[in-house]
Amino acid sequence: MSRGGRHAYGALSVLAAGALVLTGCSKGGSDSGGNDKQDKQNAKRQQASIKFGDASDSTGPAADVPGAKAGGTMEVLQRDSYAHFDPAQIYVSDEMSLGQLIHRGLTGYKSTSDDGSKHEVVGDLATDSGTTTDGGKTWKYTLKDGIKFQDGTPITSKDVRHSVERLFAPFINQGPTYLQQWLADTPGTAYRKLLKDGPYKGKHLPDSVLETPDAKTIVFHFKNPHPDLPYALAMVGYAVVSDKGDTKQKYDRAPLATGPYKIQSFKSGKSMVLVKNTNWDPKTDPIRHQYVDRFNFTFNQQFETSTKALLADSGADQAGLSLNNQVDAGNLSRVLRDPKMKSRTVSGYQPYVGQMNINMSHPAMKDKAVREAIAYALPVTPFVRAYGGTDAMEVAGGLISPTVSGYDPSFDPWGKKKKPAGDPAKAKALLKQAGKLNMKLTFGYINTPEGQQYSTAMAAGLKKAGFDVQRQEIPAETFYDQVSKLNNNYDIFHTAWGADWPSPSTVIPPLYDGRVIADGAQNYSQINDPKINSEIDRINKITDPVKSAAEWEKLDQYIVKDSVNVVPTAYYKQTQIAGSKVGGLVYDDVIGGIDPRRLYIK
Repeated sequence: MSRGGRHAYGALSVLAAGALVLTGCSKGGSDSGGNDKQDKQNAKRQQASIKFGDASDSTGPAADVPGAKAGGTMEVLQRDSYAHFDPAQIYVSDEMSLGQLIHRGLTGYKSTSDDGSKHEVVGDLATDSGTTTDGGKTWKYTLKDGIKFQDGTPITSKDVRHSVERLFAPFINQGPTYLQQWLADTPGTAYRKLLKDGPYKGKHLPDSVLETPDAKTIVFHFKNPHPDLPYALAMVGYAVVSDKGDTKQKYDRAPLATGPYKIQSFKSGKSMVLVKNTNWDPKTDPIRHQYVDRFNFTFNQQFETSTKALLADSGADQAGLSLNNQVDAGNLSRVLRDPKMKSRTVSGYQPYVGQMNINMSHPAMKDKAVREAIAYALPVTPFVRAYGGTDAMEVAGGLISPTVSGYDPSFDPWGKKKKPAGDPAKAKALLKQAGKLNMKLTFGYINTPEGQQYSTAMAAGLKKAGFDVQRQEIPAETFYDQVSKLNNNYDIFHTAWGADWPSPSTVIPPLYDGRVIADGAQNYSQINDPKINSEIDRINKITDPVKSAAEWEKLDQYIVKDSVNVVPTAYYKQTQIAGSKVGGLVYDDVIGGIDPRRLYIK
């Protein structure tokens, strides 16, 4: 998934940073004394598979949060506004975090501990996480009683069918594509041929693919086993959409909520208010709570601004937090070392890996020597320092996060772990040999203070290697919409991606399969390498998770070292703070940040 532009298991690409440093030492930031051993234990824990719960695990209401009480208004300070509310268009972490409050799907992740470290996949709208008798080729779901949209309309299998079928419509182009590809039994974007216009011209998926024999029952039929379906269906991108209330493109601004909260008002880039959804029944929901009366969102709050307000802990900000803003780089070390802040601070590893994309659709970028020069020259030090140094992230060698099975800590083909400031001399020699000295390189960056800072520093490093770097700003709210356009102007741009569940199968295929190249898709570098495509097909058929993880890591190394369409930058950590009156504050491994479902005001 993309981080916030981010991504996480069955839920949640990354943009941000703090202080500017043009060059730097090999450490890439503060020698923080942060709990590195604990970080690595947390990362290792997240590699484990999450069990599928049965009907008893899927029964609501959710277990009470210790000490919780109802009432009050919570202030939410967010940097980025939201581009999408239609669940089918949601595939970045900021929107996925919000989606935990307003959307529900057939399955979901239930926290089974009060510290956000243990989970199981359970039935959310469904009575269980799904049943299969043939190894994952056929999956059956039964809807619970008493589930409704915010307008009081009961949720039936007709709505689930409609939610699945609309995924094939051309205007749905930002969300996940696992389910569509599995149903069509085809990689890439060819799945759209199965139902070209979605359900909007009266056609439907045949019962041999999707069966809804009565108002409560949904049966998925796949030609090949897909034992990970309960994970996939837990993604916000597969939450249910009302058949009757579907307004197509307009649904993206006015969805019908199924979760405990609904949108009362939204002013893009300014504010949003969530209020209680009175047609949400806690008896049907084993995952969420509805303690807070109202959430007031204020956008355009940069990391430094939100951190300063929450540290001050006065007035309304005592009941304040941010669902996604992290502590800014300038205050990170202070916050982590202040014993008084411990009860108001949460942190952990995230599944995200930052990467500089090299746009393979541009003729100049097809020269491998140019791409290798970018890989050697690109400085990672300013990027890491911009987030707060080693407290905030770790220099990356490959594309598989420490939280995902298959991770290889020794892989570092471009020497970033040893030389995070880059190797401009080696890069310049490559450019000179290729006759490409002073070639123009257009660097698209997110227009936030942090994006301006790290892009300036990275551009300076690339200039040292002999590139003529031209920076172009991209608005934060639509960053991922812009960089996922096929005909964009950017030679390089930075994104981050996190596994949708703890498997590299949710990292490599969506990002590097050449058959998924399309407007809005996540193959941002537009790489179309026959070897990558064929290896994806081969590895996807390996059912042993240990063996498949090893093969995915081999493919990861081929992509980074041989295809050179992306340059890994960093593995992400996250530290967030809240006001002193915020209760239920927990860092959730699956969400990759604060769990909004258990919050209350003390």
